[in-house]
Amino acid sequence: MGGGCIIRSKFLGRIKDAFDKNPGLTNLLLDPFFKETIDRSQGAWRRVLAAAIMNGIWVPAMATALNYFDGFRNARLPANLLQAQRDYFGAHMYERIDKTARQVLPYELDWQRR
Repeated sequence: MGGGCIIRSKFLGRIKDAFDKNPGLTNLLLDPFFKETIDRSQGAWRRVLAAAIMNGIWVPAMATALNYFDGFRNARLPANLLQAQRDYFGAHMYERIDKTARQVLPYELDWQRR
């Protein structure tokens, strides 16, 4: 299998292997090889990104990729925070996630009294 100068053939081979092993794979981060590689490398990934940002180096693709990874692996996404912000600015109400399913009702907080 050939590859261009940007994506090397060995890496493309790993992608092909992942989908050959599991044709229903919905995300490469769920494949054991890629999961282990990312888990092993994410500390360095974060340090390099932090250093770039602290030195004013523009790294939008790297930052976006890390944000995607963090969002992918979290059960609670920023939508929960957005609900609270909408309630603060416009009394739109939100659902509390610390209650059981029977107790979840639209909730409104008097933010000005806090």
